[in-house]
Amino acid sequence: MNQNPSMAPPISNCELTVKDIPTNLADWTAIMHFAQSFNGYGELGSFEACGDLANRPEKCKSLSDLRACLFFEYRRHNHFGYPPDDKKMPYVRQLIERIRSKVEAGDID
Repeated sequence: MNQNPSMAPPISNCELTVKDIPTNLADWTAIMHFAQSFNGYGELGSFEACGDLANRPEKCKSLSDLRACLFFEYRRHNHFGYPPDDKKMPYVRQLIERIRSKVEAGDID
């Protein structure tokens, strides 16, 4: 599969390390780059399935779910043409922290 050279290479859950995950103070560019490393549409089977999960964050339990939600937020804001605002960014940062916690605990699905 050809990949856009400006896109981050895919990182599977079993290859993901804490070093790959942006810090809590990372800017939107770093967060986008990390979010691109997981194709939520492909992993969940469709745009609709990924969007449904992302729009119901209480359902995000597994590492794959959390990464799909972050991927969807990246795609959502890419479509909007602007980064998350001060109301949405705490949610994005919470997703990153939950991803980090899962990886640190070895809970990769």
